[in-house]
Order: sequence, then C-alpha cells, then structure tokens
Amino acid sequence: MANTKKVRVITVDADKCNGCRTCEIMCSSYHAVPRYSSINPARSRIQVITDRLNNQWLPVFAGEYTASECTGRNRYLIDGKLYGECDFCRATCPSRGLFKEPDSGLPLKCDMCLEEEKPICVKWCLNDVLQFEEREVETDEEPATSEMETGLKSMIDEHGLQKVIDTFARMSKKAAG
Repeated sequence: MANTKKVRVITVDADKCNGCRTCEIMCSSYHAVPRYSSINPARSRIQVITDRLNNQWLPVFAGEYTASECTGRNRYLIDGKLYGECDFCRATCPSRGLFKEPDSGLPLKCDMCLEEEKPICVKWCLNDVLQFEEREVETDEEPATSEMETGLKSMIDEHGLQKVIDTFARMSKKAAG
C-alpha cells in the first residue's frame, strides 16, 4: 500500500512578472529575526533573475545546497532570449552568490513558509505570477519518523524491548501515584 504525503508547490508564470521584487522583500522580511523587523533581499529565499534591457524577469526559489559545482554549462534559447543553465537552477552552490546568507555565507533554502497557510511571496505577489497549490501525492517513502520514535528505537536497540517496557511501566506507576 502506497503512503501519501502533502506537497506544497509554487508555480511561476514568468510572463506575468514585471520585476517589482515584492516577493523578495516580503520573503526577507518574513525570515528576519525577529520576524518582519528588517528588509534585506539578499536574505530572500526567492530571487528575481533579471534582464532589464529586454524587460524579462524570472523568479527562482532557493533549493538544496550542493557542495560542488555542477558541470552543466548548457544554454537555452527561449523566445529569442539566451539563458544559461544556472538561470534555472535552484541549488545553492560555490559557483554563484545566490541563496547564501550575506553575513555568514550559509546556504538558504525555501521552506514554503510552513507556519503560514500559503507562502508569503505568493500572498504578496501583485500580478499573480506565483500560484500556490497543496496536494496529496502517493509515495513509496515511509512516513517521517518523529523524534520520540527515533529515541525509543535507539533505547530499544541499546537496552532491549522488554527492559524499555518494564522501565516505562515503572515510571508510569510513579507518575500516577
């Protein structure tokens, strides 16, 4: 039987983007400490890649960190505009400065603003460039193990199931009595 999990997806309609960068401003403000205390687009988990001379804008979200540069140096011609492979890449890597915390250099990753109903960048996008969808998908992955399950498994591996059960029963009696 396949498991299901919720997946949060942001779709980008680059044709609608006018480069206002509200998404960058709101993302950086949301992730400031304390929240909304400052604005620094360099700390944003979304960056708008720009070609101002041709009035083209492409919002890109921060993805996984990779410790090494990729070897892909392909180029793509889309609607008469030449793009490098890095223009579409979401990874934080050594070959470019995008998606790195400016003070520490630590990689940034889009967390989809999990504490919010939908990501802040989507809420504040003025031209509906960013569309949010949450859906259930089937997966072969096992559900994520909680910290408690991990801790219990570790104790069982170290001390044996019966000893853990006996200790839990003894502790329960003390707490109840």
